[in-house]
Amino acid sequence: MTDSVLLFERHRPRLYAIAYRMLGAVAEAEDVVQEAWLRWDGTDRAAVQNAEAWLVTATTRLSIDRLRAAKAERENYVGVWLPEPMLMAAPATPEQIHEQADDVSVAFLYMLERLSPDARAAFLMREVFDADYEDIAQTLDKTQAAVRQLVRRAKQQLSQGTPRQTVPRATLQRLLLAFADAMQRSDFHGLHALLSDDAELIGDGGGKVSSFASLVGGKRLAQLFYAGKRRYRDGLRAEVVQVNGQWTLLRFIDGHLESVQAYETDGERLTRVLVQRNPDKLARISAALAQD
Repeated sequence: MTDSVLLFERHRPRLYAIAYRMLGAVAEAEDVVQEAWLRWDGTDRAAVQNAEAWLVTATTRLSIDRLRAAKAERENYVGVWLPEPMLMAAPATPEQIHEQADDVSVAFLYMLERLSPDARAAFLMREVFDADYEDIAQTLDKTQAAVRQLVRRAKQQLSQGTPRQTVPRATLQRLLLAFADAMQRSDFHGLHALLSDDAELIGDGGGKVSSFASLVGGKRLAQLFYAGKRRYRDGLRAEVVQVNGQWTLLRFIDGHLESVQAYETDGERLTRVLVQRNPDKLARISAALAQD
């Protein structure tokens, strides 16, 4: 490999991290990184003072452009649009555990959909990637005052939603294992006991398969999961694995991945579930599981 290729590959993980958090879609993030490479390969690198800054800026700007186009497309999306989930290797260090659990979860990416592309970029650069305001201003071609305002407003918008609970990963894992067990045993009371009274389900079928856009109430959710098990019997299987850095429930029907279910908890019961059923968004996880 040439020095320019080696340099790009060294920064590729960070560039992909930026693009995926900006877009919430694996293929689109990969396209952005590839476009960043094409621009890097075609630039006069002797004129680049800081390669990493150049690549981050290019990737962020490309992500903003792609997100602006995606926003228009998502307005015409059938049903609720949820981020595409991604299988991730188990974090190696406490710092990686904190990072993955905090800023790449499906729930967090779904929450970021409220923000404008510029606000999303400013917020992520500041709050996730710990960039200073001067660097963010240069990347977004804005004044530092404007960037500070973007970040402040982004925080205000995000705080208006469901408060993010800081709960130990082991707690969510324990609750999900119990929930999966109750599902496998057709235990309606066990399912109900693990859901908060105002638990909410949000589903994404993408117009390809049926899905509840929203369903509220612990009892109603328990009835839904109970009915699924009664319908498919031994053909239904639930497995708890790590997706997007969080413990997540995969539901299989007749050996095929039917849904990826990301749960939130208050530490005692499950409070919300984001159910991804769109086959297009499940394809990569299904392929990865088939290789194991």
